[in-house]
This record gives sequence, C-alpha cells and structure tokens, in this order.
Amino acid sequence: MSRILAGFFGLFLAHAAVAQDLGGRAMFVAGGIADARNGAELTLDLSQGVPWRAFTLTDPPRLVLDFREVDWTGADSKAMVHSDAVKTLRMGPFSAGWSRLVAVLNAPMLIDRAGMRVDDASGRAALAITLRGATVEDMRASSGAPRDPRWDLPQVTLKAPSRGADAPLRIVLDPGHGGIDPGAERGGVQEAELMLTFARELRDVLRRAGFAVMLTRDDDVFISLEGRVAAAHDARADLFVSLHADAIEEGIAHGASVYMLDENASDAASAALAERHDRDDILAGLDLSGSDDRIADVLLDIARLDNSPRSLSLARHLLGGIENAVGEVHKRPLRRAGFSVLKAADIPSVLIELGFLSTARDRTNLQDPYWRAGMAAGIRDGIAAWAIEDAALARLRRQ
Repeated sequence: MSRILAGFFGLFLAHAAVAQDLGGRAMFVAGGIADARNGAELTLDLSQGVPWRAFTLTDPPRLVLDFREVDWTGADSKAMVHSDAVKTLRMGPFSAGWSRLVAVLNAPMLIDRAGMRVDDASGRAALAITLRGATVEDMRASSGAPRDPRWDLPQVTLKAPSRGADAPLRIVLDPGHGGIDPGAERGGVQEAELMLTFARELRDVLRRAGFAVMLTRDDDVFISLEGRVAAAHDARADLFVSLHADAIEEGIAHGASVYMLDENASDAASAALAERHDRDDILAGLDLSGSDDRIADVLLDIARLDNSPRSLSLARHLLGGIENAVGEVHKRPLRRAGFSVLKAADIPSVLIELGFLSTARDRTNLQDPYWRAGMAAGIRDGIAAWAIEDAALARLRRQ
C-alpha cells in the first residue's frame, strides 16, 4: 500500500465575481482522459467551480480526485477513456457532500500539472490534470491520501445507549456498495440501488415486528468496509446483516445464500466473491496503509471464537425463514468466506446474497416488490427464531 504522504494537494474556490451559488452541486458537462506527451491528461468541464483536490495511490496505481461536489449524470466512464495509460475510470458520490473520481492506471504515474480555470462570465470551470510516467519507487515515495482538516473532519456519530433486558433487538442492515462503487450491474439493474431499496423495505418490516433497525447508508453514497463495521459498533448492534445481489461471469447461479465469516472459504467461488468485494474498497480510492495490526488480529480472532456459533445459528435460521417464505434457496445456501464486512468480533454477522443479477430469473425476482416482500418476511422470521434461541442460550455463554 502507498505511504500516507501527500503527493499533490489542490484546494481552489471559484472566482468571487461569479454570480452563482457555489454551495450547490456542479454538473458534469464533458471530459475524458487521453494520451499526452510523456503521459496522459484528464480534462473535466463542470457547470461551476468547486473545491477539489487530487492525489495518487499505489497497489494498484491510481489517480484520485475529490470534489465538493459534482453530479456525474451523463458521464460515461468507459467512453471517457482514450488512453492506454488508464485501465478503468469510475466516479460517483463518495460520502455526504463529497464526490470522487478514480482512474486506475496501467503503470506508475505522478501528477505533473493540475489546475482549474473558472470563466468569470458563465461560471463554468475547466479542470486539467497532467500525468507523467514514473518509476514504482518514485510513485510510492510521492503518493498517499493527504490529510487536511478542511476535508477530513471526522464524522459525528452518536453512541447508542446500552440495551436493557427488555429493549428491542438492535439490527444494523448494510445495503452493499453505493456511490462510486455501484456493485454488480446487469440488464440495466444496479446492485447498489437495488440493495438500498430492499434494505429500506426490510427495515420497515423488521420495525413492525418490534425490532430496532438502522442502515449503514440511507442514500447513494460510498461507505468503506471498515466504516460499515464501525457503524454497527457505534449503534451497539446485536446483529449485523449485509445485503448483496452479485453477478457471476461464467455459469448460472440461482437463489439466495447466506455467508458467515471464515478465512478458509467453503469453495473457490466464495473466495473469489470475498476478494472482489474487498478489492472494490481499494479501487474506490482508499489508502489502507498501516491497517494491518497482527497482534490486534490475533486478539480479535480469539474473540470471534465465542461469536462464531451465534453467527452460524443466525445463518441457519435465516435460510429456514427465506426458504419457507419464497420456496427455494441456492443449492449450496450456507457458505463461508473472508468478507471484511463480517469481521466484527463481538456482533453476530452474516452476509445475504439475495440472488444473482447475472441470472434473468433472479433479476426479475429482485425487481418484483411482491417477491421482495416475501424475502423480507422470511428474513424477519429467521431473525425472530434466532432471537428466541439465542436468548435461551445466553446464560451458557462465557461472560
């Protein structure tokens, strides 16, 4: 991973004479990335000037641009790439008030020049970033996510009070992906959008059953895997349920499956899926350097020994509830993989793959509100059955 060292940092406000509300979103007008002398150049035309910054990261090499804030409607990330230096381009909401663009590069590069010009008459802005080739060593030395209090103020979170004996079970639902990371996309259907819709519906069903329910995201924004687990801890959740609808490149897969955490994946497909989910976090422009604490990992693994049987029981009850409600599940419905989002040591956690967007039948079901209502009822019934069993076994657990 890249070291935490600012390679380039720009923070620019539009000219004071521009008679526009610069507090609103800038609209994407045009742009792309093309070959330039000794490298490549990214150009963006925006409806107005906004504060922005740019930096590079490594493993894989990538250019990251942050904005406050750009509406990317109309931007075609594939059509915008006209340079062999760029592997992929992705952009979208990153968090509340933020937008991000990430260009994954085919080779090490550094920012050579960068600037934004704002037209005094129209308020339109033109941003240009020139990249030049570099060695791996030079890019590592000059890359890293910059730290600046104007951009990186911590999110304010409210710690939930401790739950009393008669208080409702606290459940955190985690709609997968979001913002700059849309997840799987097939037939005009986007995983991030679909999972947010289902999470809102499931929240309502669970609340009517008497549970206290929160979402890790209630908008189309990116939240890191670490941030999703942190949200569950902040809420002092009793359960964490991550929601996904993946797609596979080869073969046909159908039906829901439930995953629990295990670094030794139950099969090659599960291992590949977990790796792809974690990889999406990195490709969204995160700098994960310094995040590996071996001693902490060992202690957390010990803590998970007590929690794993509860997660396994939850997974089994969920599968029973889902099968009763919708009539079927995946042919191998209970699976294990090293999903980072399931690594809360003290919260029973599962990941539900509701279906596969790559299979027309599942894709139709996932877009059907009546089918989703049945799925939500099945998940509710599974959680309710688990809660009864877990309460009965509570006195047998190590305190």
